[in-house]
Amino acid sequence: MAAPTFITIGSGSTTGVYYPVAVGVAKLINKNVKDVRANARSTGGSVYNALSLQRGNLKMAIMQSDIAYYAYHGQVVKAFLGKPVKLLRGVAALYPEVVQVVANPDIKSIAGLKGKRVYIGDIGSGVEQNAKQILALYGLSEKNITPIRGSASLGAQLLQDGRIDAMFYTAGIGSAAIQQITETTKVHFLSVSANKAKELIKKYPFYTAREIPADSYKGQNAAVPAVAVEALLVASSDLPNKVIEAVLEQGLFKQGKTEQFVKLHSNLKTYFKLKQATEGVGIPLHPGAIAAYKKLGVSVPK
Repeated sequence: MAAPTFITIGSGSTTGVYYPVAVGVAKLINKNVKDVRANARSTGGSVYNALSLQRGNLKMAIMQSDIAYYAYHGQVVKAFLGKPVKLLRGVAALYPEVVQVVANPDIKSIAGLKGKRVYIGDIGSGVEQNAKQILALYGLSEKNITPIRGSASLGAQLLQDGRIDAMFYTAGIGSAAIQQITETTKVHFLSVSANKAKELIKKYPFYTAREIPADSYKGQNAAVPAVAVEALLVASSDLPNKVIEAVLEQGLFKQGKTEQFVKLHSNLKTYFKLKQATEGVGIPLHPGAIAAYKKLGVSVPK
């Protein structure tokens, strides 16, 4: 790598988790990888990042695994329909964004949402797609509920006020919106069983089986089986294999150690495991990432 390679990493808003992680990744690359210079950019998030990779304005980014899947396959999201982002490649699964389903205490299961008023996210949002896919697991669709849309803060307020019966929300554990509800309102967390999770993952490979640990929220005393999409580090296939290999092997996981990487954010410290970095990616891995993981002893899906 004689001539320097410049990498701009797309993230999200400066108030979210993606931005500080992207800034940290850029710093580790600049510190540890010879002839590669990186910088992080605040962006509009996952959909924006995929489109910017396609246009060549970004070379790496952080995004939700489901959005990455839709982008690569040209599905679901309007901006991707008929316009698949075929140069999108996976680099690493970072941490889970769990689909959390909270409901009035008298509702005991997702099947029990039939006929209820349920917040399912904004139109076109990742939350909306997650909600529809999980409802379908239990034989339900929008027609079987009264769907409520809008911001997460609106959904939380409506549930607190008793104006809706349940809420889907995809976010990191400890989400402010869910905390807001549990601090003032008695609710029940609805689970996605292990068998249902397997069924969902078989159909949508960007999901992983997770749980909401006990005591993550006020009044939530037992662990709740759940599913999650992953926050992914992705790259353009235009980046040379040797560059991505060096980014992982030298920049982020030097000598197979993750201490400096997980210090970048508490979500990484809690959830990131190098052995699981290829799980739930849902799109093809960059060949440079495959080469690095083989050297680091990480299994690579076929």
